[in-house]
Amino acid sequence: MSTVNYKDAGVDIEAGNEAVRRIKKAVESTFSSSVLTGIGSFGAMYDLKPLMQQYKHPVLVQSIDGVGTKMMVAKMMQQFGTIGMDLVSATTNDIIVLGAKPLTLLDYIANDKLKPEIIEQIILGMVTACRENDISLVGGETAEMPGTYLAGEHDLVGIITGVVEKDKAILGKDIAVGDAVLAFPSSGLHTNGYSLARKLLFDVGGYTVHSHLPELSDSLGNILLAPHVNYTKPILKMLAENIAIKGMAHITGGGLLENIPRILPAGCSVEIQKEACPVLPIFNVMRKLGQLQDSEMYKTFNMGVGLVMVVSPAVIPRMREVLKDFPAFPLYEIGHVVSGQPVVRLV
Repeated sequence: MSTVNYKDAGVDIEAGNEAVRRIKKAVESTFSSSVLTGIGSFGAMYDLKPLMQQYKHPVLVQSIDGVGTKMMVAKMMQQFGTIGMDLVSATTNDIIVLGAKPLTLLDYIANDKLKPEIIEQIILGMVTACRENDISLVGGETAEMPGTYLAGEHDLVGIITGVVEKDKAILGKDIAVGDAVLAFPSSGLHTNGYSLARKLLFDVGGYTVHSHLPELSDSLGNILLAPHVNYTKPILKMLAENIAIKGMAHITGGGLLENIPRILPAGCSVEIQKEACPVLPIFNVMRKLGQLQDSEMYKTFNMGVGLVMVVSPAVIPRMREVLKDFPAFPLYEIGHVVSGQPVVRLV
């Protein structure tokens, strides 16, 4: 009777070890002095004493997210270098809208068959985004699960942890009628709406990732893989300058119509001026292909808006002054708060 080992069952432990060897030094380059364990430990250890000294009442803020079916586009392109950056930005933006400073990221990569060169590309993208935003990539898990995932499939998930002073958490409770709604633009779809985008562009339109459409400045694949914008630096700078941002919304799945109401108190509604923040050409291409109404587009896609802030109109000049140091983050006034139910109306 012949013996059967783990590799025969489809799991290559040595491939996992090779992936770790490729990324170890790069990952450790993101560590702050508070990180106490490196790759190979059973758990990530982070020293909280410095936080206790810097904050009167520190509150940990956590979120978990993935890159969704954008991973399928990366697979079509066989380009995985930016998908890790997307994960960092998607998770980080979820906690900065609460006023939190990001500290650490834990990642989870699962696939049917581990390929060290692909894992390396993904992790190096994470490293780049973590270093740019002072986040420690404290570890994660790489799982090879043949049979659970189809051939060539990958799943990518991250857990971000940050900290905020309790009385400075931004929860939207002070939003009032008359406040202004401001926006930072997106770079594209970010990590949302790719299931519909793939159906429209590849099934209905018959395009491929290599197609060049006259409306677009690059190949369709490169447009779809545009990295998710990370809004950490300008937001933290404005908060450090004590600019009173009453509420923020990361425009993820559900678009403007579903995400802004999450921060609205009772009695407050929001009116958004369509296209006050420029709508990127890719959204108009998809709208035309699917003959979609505004309600569907603004509920599925970010439509060019990556992050929304609600403020008193009086603080806008100070915001613009601070943002002079961040030319990559133009500020658009896209609407205002009115009386009504906590919903968004397009005007």
